[in-house]
Amino acid sequence: MAVNGGKLDEAARAAWLYYVAGNTQDQIAAKLGVSRQSAQRLVSLAVSEGLVKVHIDYPIAHCLDLSKALREAYGLSFCEVVPTDPDSRSTTLGIAQATAAEIERWLKRQEPLIMAIGTGRTLRAAVEQLSTMECPQHRIVSLTGNIAPDGSAAYYNVVFTMADKVKARFFPMPLPVIASSKEEREALHAQPMIRSTLALADEAAVSFVGIGELDGDDAPLYVDGFITLEELRTLRAAGAVTEIVGWTFDADGRLIEGMTNERVASAPLPSSASSLVIASAMGRRKLPGIRIALKGKIVNGLVTDEATAEALLA
Repeated sequence: MAVNGGKLDEAARAAWLYYVAGNTQDQIAAKLGVSRQSAQRLVSLAVSEGLVKVHIDYPIAHCLDLSKALREAYGLSFCEVVPTDPDSRSTTLGIAQATAAEIERWLKRQEPLIMAIGTGRTLRAAVEQLSTMECPQHRIVSLTGNIAPDGSAAYYNVVFTMADKVKARFFPMPLPVIASSKEEREALHAQPMIRSTLALADEAAVSFVGIGELDGDDAPLYVDGFITLEELRTLRAAGAVTEIVGWTFDADGRLIEGMTNERVASAPLPSSASSLVIASAMGRRKLPGIRIALKGKIVNGLVTDEATAEALLA
């Protein structure tokens, strides 16, 4: 059920009084002219509607130790480890907020930069956490196509969601995520507008990507309709273990030859030798893909949680 703007405005005011001004619920009730129960409900509404964003300004020692160990073990340029909630089954809790904070840190820079953005559930959750920002000096380019096989907009392509919050120059990739043939991909990539977008992605100073699993028949590439179940199983038979912006990799971090990789319309991943490529991922199912991305130097930055970090170091 939709909440009207007036109620949200009241909830936002109550939340400000509670979280920023430090008022008790009794004080909020008096200042807003409502009952204590109504004040409590307004604060709860602000939280449930995503009006409240919490930032803990204190480094947790164990997370810092794990982050340092991961940087040393895998030669990372950037690593952030967030606490693990043992009872949560979410694959984005904590890392979405941390990724959003890192995106915002880059966007607050005054010097113009190019940022590349991948796709997926984690990045979408991160972008939904972003604050409204004005940074017209920056250019933000999508690494992946934004068209699903049925011609609709790809749901987990995050550039358009990001554009609602960030005032910058955006460059979507007006392509299918995976083309119908190698020839179609080559024809699409030959278009001048696409060539310039691909060149822009190659110049990115920082890129943010997710990591997709391929171990079950609920792999995102298949569930989201980009490949068939037969193609997914053929990829696994050929040794594919993980997927990043549509590209599939084997256990040694090598691109799978042919198959869907010859039809991927995504930009090639920017080189981690010359730029910062940050993966955001956590959880048991993503662990093989994260390890491959780190060992294969596909990425040189990581946002993950304590449990995953400990498994990577085991």
